[in-house]
Amino acid sequence: MSNNRKFGTMTEENSLGQHTDAVILVGGKGTRLRPLTLATPKPMLPTAGVPFLQHLLARIKAAGITHVVMGTSYKAEVFEDYFGNGADLGLEIEYVVEETALGTGGGIRNVYDRLRNDTVMVFNGDVLGGTDLSQVLHTHHSKDADLTMHLVRVADPRAFGCVPTDADGRVLEFLEKTEDPPTDQINAGIYVFKRELIETIPAGRPVSVERETFPRLLEDGLRVFGHVDQSYWRDMGTPNDFVRGSSDLVRGIAPSPVIAGRTGESLVDESAGVHDGALLLGGTVIGRGSEIGAGARLDATVVFDGVRIEPGVIIENSIIGAGVTIGANARISDCVIGDGARIGARCELKGGMRVWPGVEIPDNGVRFSPDA
Repeated sequence: MSNNRKFGTMTEENSLGQHTDAVILVGGKGTRLRPLTLATPKPMLPTAGVPFLQHLLARIKAAGITHVVMGTSYKAEVFEDYFGNGADLGLEIEYVVEETALGTGGGIRNVYDRLRNDTVMVFNGDVLGGTDLSQVLHTHHSKDADLTMHLVRVADPRAFGCVPTDADGRVLEFLEKTEDPPTDQINAGIYVFKRELIETIPAGRPVSVERETFPRLLEDGLRVFGHVDQSYWRDMGTPNDFVRGSSDLVRGIAPSPVIAGRTGESLVDESAGVHDGALLLGGTVIGRGSEIGAGARLDATVVFDGVRIEPGVIIENSIIGAGVTIGANARISDCVIGDGARIGARCELKGGMRVWPGVEIPDNGVRFSPDA
């Protein structure tokens, strides 16, 4: 049975979106977020109270796009079990499963037969963004582009591939990571294709759009443009980025139609219990059925469903998996606690520690840091 949840519908029709297909690539295994992704694909991890992917679907709907094709692979059934055919979201969702890993380009080519429109907007399913999707489509059509890339300006582009453009916004080249980048514009993981270009991507084998597809388009003289802005952007692939992204959604720094009007220092599910004296700060999220003991302090922390946190616990910048129990006066900082783990009273965990699902750490457990 589907666990679909309704969220707000757009207030204004977007004619460009009505003639656009959305493709979301969600096939990755999310290895950097283990152990959370051992049971749940990364785009389905709870983020500001709902699966991460739901925030992107809400933005797609707000842009007037209603036909969505998901390219899935790892635990593909989880997506369809939750979202179904998309009707409850005002969308029509189809699913295409990759039998073997195909890379970004191969994943885009793999959904070609499900596309209906001449304009196709492609999303990496692990990026939290705030750009106006309607404006990206406007740039694509106003430039009569064959391909339009969303580029975001960042303070330090050295860790990313850079994409310089000319005065008219036309892409000049694609550059690998460099210590001396010529531009602060980086690839933000949203692409708008003319559908006919997708058919030219080789089928049935791994293809990198950055190393193979995009350079070929430039060599062939096609019209490749960038839509450049400074909108919110975060790759949610690491625990620290996951916590920061969820916190930014809760505090209203990262926009999402899903939680519009409910932003603040914390977001607590109505079925959760928070006892007197507990402090929830920094965009902390408390999941369904969880219980937070008196005097506990949680700062910039994501608590999944069914968690029990006893009195006096202090947790900072961490992710607490479903069904975890944390004993009184424990201290946890910069950690990931897997589903069903039991952390004893007065334990101290810090420095990037990851506790695997079901592991039990006794009371007064050894203070631990991977760097110690």
